Amino acid sequence: MFTYEARYQQQLDIIGRLRQAVDGLFTVSDVRTADRGEAVVFVGRLAGEAEGVYAALRERFKSLGYTPVLRREGATDYVVAQRGVVGALRTNPLINLGLLLATIVTTLLVGAQIAGVNPYAVLKAVWNGASVARLGPALAAGAPFAGTLLFILGVHEMGHYVAARLHGVQVTLPYFIPVPFGLGTFGAFIQMRSPVENRKALFDVGLAGPLAGFVVALPLMIVGLLGSDVAARNPEVGVMGSSLLLKALMAVFVPHAAGQMIALSPVAIAAWFGLLLTAFNLLPLGQLDGGHITYAVLGKYARPVGLAVFAVMVVLGLTVWSGWLTYALFALITGLSHAQPLNDITPLGWGRRLLGLATLALFFLLITPRPL
Repeated sequence: MFTYEARYQQQLDIIGRLRQAVDGLFTVSDVRTADRGEAVVFVGRLAGEAEGVYAALRERFKSLGYTPVLRREGATDYVVAQRGVVGALRTNPLINLGLLLATIVTTLLVGAQIAGVNPYAVLKAVWNGASVARLGPALAAGAPFAGTLLFILGVHEMGHYVAARLHGVQVTLPYFIPVPFGLGTFGAFIQMRSPVENRKALFDVGLAGPLAGFVVALPLMIVGLLGSDVAARNPEVGVMGSSLLLKALMAVFVPHAAGQMIALSPVAIAAWFGLLLTAFNLLPLGQLDGGHITYAVLGKYARPVGLAVFAVMVVLGLTVWSGWLTYALFALITGLSHAQPLNDITPLGWGRRLLGLATLALFFLLITPRPL
């Protein structure tokens, strides 16, 4: 059993070794500690550019079993040595595969309904002894919708995955969420299992998903529109909301008169939802992709922006479209705040800031106040 003196000496030893690790990288003016050396805070000024200093500190601290965290308040810099180092990620890809297969089935069933086929009647007939071969045409009818939607969602998530791996962030493979109603899926997500190092990485990981999804959804939307039909407007048929981008695409590829409507093909419907989900993901709020991008650009000022967006969503949900309340609730559950990256000092750079403005413009091109 350790005595108080032994524990105190052990803590002094840890602080001394960490103090040696920051030599040449940080000018120390004060040292603060948490209980048992779980965190040691060095106060002072960085001796060089933050990104390079952080990379060196990460390697030096790793051998001591600590992870560096960089913060800046006014003219003072802080190096926080946090006990613990992220280990190798352990996942079970069979779970990802199982969820994907289930989502393929549910989206095929929904796609068949959109194509005018009742897949549940076919399933009932097969259950009562009809040939299993009858399932083939029914599921094939749902393939254009299911394939389009899952391709967009998959590319979106793999955009996050690739960007995260390039920046050394440990992430899982995509998890698809199957549901037996609506679109047949609630979408897909990946989990980050290690902290993001700096704002550059946060920006790239946040943007890569929506950008990748948009790049494939746009041509699929055009293909879907080319396969759609123009019909007389039917007041009993609900009209899907059109964003500024979709209105422009319709005017170019499916011109129609004021008294007409476009009967969207299954591919167009799936691409429409893909673009809409991209817009929702770009909302500058909390843990959404847009929240990552906004924090990377604005830092601590991202929180008041997120709160304002949340308030607007609630107002829209009460006055325009109730679905906004669902998304507001989702944002509230996942969190309206954003965790800081390990190195919150390295600036984003003007190139990424300009790309952030372009992303904001894309959001306004894709969003519509009343989607349904």
